[in-house]
Amino acid sequence: MEGSSFPGTPLFREEQRFRQWWLWVLAVAPAATAWWPFIVQVAGGRPIGRDPAPDWLVWIIWLAIGIGLPVFFAALSMVTEVFADSVVIRYRPLVRRTIALSEVVRVEARTYNAVKEYGGWGIKGWSRAKMVYNVSGNRGVELTLSDGRSVMIGSQRAEELAAVIESHRSAGGAALL
Repeated sequence: MEGSSFPGTPLFREEQRFRQWWLWVLAVAPAATAWWPFIVQVAGGRPIGRDPAPDWLVWIIWLAIGIGLPVFFAALSMVTEVFADSVVIRYRPLVRRTIALSEVVRVEARTYNAVKEYGGWGIKGWSRAKMVYNVSGNRGVELTLSDGRSVMIGSQRAEELAAVIESHRSAGGAALL
């Protein structure tokens, strides 16, 4: 099920952000590189190189990479919410996925290796047969769906998330493995 009415306040909510220093270096380094020609050529009035880029192009690069990339990275977050009938995973501002609790046949809080099992952090497994949504760490909740697909949700509160899903999944009469 890809829709839910989201009745009321979530039973569980967790928001996670990228806090690894090396990821911030990867985001800020290109931004800093875009600031240099902007400061020298546009603000300082000294063209860079023998065949300088036009100021309008320097402006576009500066806005997209110098400003846009760090702002986009700062806005990235993963929000997991559990409602009475569904689990909603939002990887803001990119993706939103709703999983009906009636489709969940197994819930397991576990330790996993993000790199070995899924190829790293982020949104992985575009085939949807084995998906992961994570930001950091090695703990999460793996949901097995009635059609055999699995979804790993990274969480700093994996046991709590699993317990809330399990209690509402069971209350809804879903099949047990």
